[in-house]
Amino acid sequence: MEAFLISTGVVALGEMGDKTQLLAIVLAAAFRKPIPIIAGIFVATVLNHAAAGALGGWVAQLMGPGVLRWVIGLSFLAMAGWMLVPDEIDEETAAGRQRFGVFGTTVIAFFLAEMGDKTQIATVALAARYTEVVQVVLGTTVGMMLANVPAVFLGDRIAQKVSMRLVHGIAAAIFAVLGVLTLFNVGQLF
Repeated sequence: MEAFLISTGVVALGEMGDKTQLLAIVLAAAFRKPIPIIAGIFVATVLNHAAAGALGGWVAQLMGPGVLRWVIGLSFLAMAGWMLVPDEIDEETAAGRQRFGVFGTTVIAFFLAEMGDKTQIATVALAARYTEVVQVVLGTTVGMMLANVPAVFLGDRIAQKVSMRLVHGIAAAIFAVLGVLTLFNVGQLF
């Protein structure tokens, strides 16, 4: 349950103000059809994060516990720093709206936008850190949906009322704490 809850919280916070959340707002404004957009976000996230979770699980098996602890701890600290870098939407990601319909465009755009994104890298690190890869993927998917579904429905109103700097700071602090705890092997994590 810890893997699910931490994965959900970290990704939900990390996704605030992220380019995929901005993409959700753009798609909602362009299509004004929230249900296929939300379904597309879900499918793209499950596919992307399942692959990232499998990679994280594989990395965990490949490395010994000592090396893995350092790699994951340093990865979490790097993610903490990365969370403080503002994100922008990639214009090419939002292009091509007419060709695949609302659902197809959302799946393709979100899948591509998540490639190498903070939340995908976080999913790899979390899956390497926790042995419950399925719980991590479920958690990161729920976190993505918690951040993006309101963006589809409320869009600009959310961005105007919530300080993205504060949200990113909280997410960075969580990653930093996870990194330090992992590096110091607190609670015999490995």
